[in-house]
Amino acid sequence: MGQTVRIPVNEPQRLLAVRSLSAISSSPTPELAALAELAKNAFAMPYAAVNIVDEDWLRIAGEAGMQLSECPRDLSFCTRVVFANDVVVVPDLEQDAELNAAPYVTGPPHFRFYAGAPLELENELVIGAFCILDQKPRLFTEKEAANLRRFARVASALLRLQKANFVMGLAESSLRTAAMTDPLTGFLNRAALDAIVDRALESALASGQTFGALYLDMDGFKSINDTLGHHIGDEVLREAANRIRSVIRSGDIVVRMGGDEFAIFVPNPPNTEALVSVSERLLSAFRSPFTIEGNTILARLSIGAALAPQGGRRRRELLRNVDGALYSAKAAGRDCYVVFNPN
Repeated sequence: MGQTVRIPVNEPQRLLAVRSLSAISSSPTPELAALAELAKNAFAMPYAAVNIVDEDWLRIAGEAGMQLSECPRDLSFCTRVVFANDVVVVPDLEQDAELNAAPYVTGPPHFRFYAGAPLELENELVIGAFCILDQKPRLFTEKEAANLRRFARVASALLRLQKANFVMGLAESSLRTAAMTDPLTGFLNRAALDAIVDRALESALASGQTFGALYLDMDGFKSINDTLGHHIGDEVLREAANRIRSVIRSGDIVVRMGGDEFAIFVPNPPNTEALVSVSERLLSAFRSPFTIEGNTILARLSIGAALAPQGGRRRRELLRNVDGALYSAKAAGRDCYVVFNPN
């Protein structure tokens, strides 16, 4: 029932351009729908659409006048526009040897007229068509064809703008993430406290959940830098980060607070015993010596822990209590943990 699908010679490059749009949106956009509405009224047609033709399917990026379903590529009138890279006009679809059996011709909405102009995301890469359809046959003048091409150019520009905004958004997100990431360990840095931790804490407490915090300090780390050099100290920190990752859950938030100090924020632990369990696993992971460039290095942990809201409803208060618990752990001989007790 479909037409013969002719493949453009630049089909691989064309499909790459189409796929670059697929991450933006899988549904019609209001700007392209508004443009389709303008074209529908300007040409006095019952339907206008901005259609993207991918490898197998026709995707509707914006339409006006009717709500039509997306369809396979071999049933799409717009496929001809993609192949021709030019305006295609079919004055009477019932008189076309291939298209007269198309579902939209033989069945509702019983289209009889089609005109489409190419959409170009990049030069000579036609990704689809700006089309108008009528339920009765009609002639189409050269002036109307030129105006349809102008609509297609505007639609192409909107698609390019959407793609550029999407790419810029990704770049901005990447820059924001990079600004909050410690390059040595791959953990978040202190900039994430305001941007991520505060939001997670507020969200947890607002929904009646708990929020745990651990503060880790590596015992004897300064002497590693002083005796073996900072490059060895950096390798110890990288290995320390791997050991921390081996213990925590995927949803836990780790922040390198500076030097050899780390904070771990634990969303919704059931009780303080859960923080005790994490602390014990961390202590066990750090009791094994680090082996760096032939050096056997001991760098164990002292840990302070607290549970919000009992340990504080704000991050600063929570960290102050966690830091106090850490100080108590160091005073107790190090290589141990202390959980903040509000009583």
